[in-house]
Amino acid sequence: MSSFLPKSIQDLVDEFSKLPSIGPKSAQRLAMHLLHSPEKRIQGLADAVNNLKKGIQFCGKCWNLSEDNLCKICVDGAREARQICVVEEILDVVALEKTGEFKGVYHVLHGALSPVDGIGPEHLKMAELLERIHQLKGEDALPSIEDENKEIEVILATNPGMEGETTALYLMKKLVPFDIKITRIARGLPVGGDLDYADEITLSRALQGRAQYN
Repeated sequence: MSSFLPKSIQDLVDEFSKLPSIGPKSAQRLAMHLLHSPEKRIQGLADAVNNLKKGIQFCGKCWNLSEDNLCKICVDGAREARQICVVEEILDVVALEKTGEFKGVYHVLHGALSPVDGIGPEHLKMAELLERIHQLKGEDALPSIEDENKEIEVILATNPGMEGETTALYLMKKLVPFDIKITRIARGLPVGGDLDYADEITLSRALQGRAQYN
């Protein structure tokens, strides 16, 4: 269907429509909003988009976003390095951090197991998680480790949908041989819901009421 809008505006509408949760009408409203915005604001948006990926990389330990080899959470000495919260996506870290409840570190899988979509363990950061646990277990033999007597805990905080539950169960089976504490985030979240859409109170209760697998 041809558009009566000028090509420059229609091109912008088309690009906005490709974004998640942005339908055609929302895309048109956004385009019109920018059309009536000051040039300085439009330029600021353009610069932010152009610079989005500059200087950004994945943390070499937890696979969160970072400006350095390790993210700010992983290098924070006040965090409990032996308590690892496993999440599906980076926005899940953002959601959990807003609660102020969790004082450990994270591991971002970058997705969940979904055989229907062809997503297997090799497509996620699962091997990297197992390697982290292996290294932590190795440190138990070093008497100079300050927190050597603290138990290693892995909190499986994948989303409570089918893919998330499948991912948590798979990881639980892989982690059991390490003889560590494995917990699952509590049912404070609705089945089928995503962490980044939950409010802080719900996430706090989910963290506080997590259940142990083994």
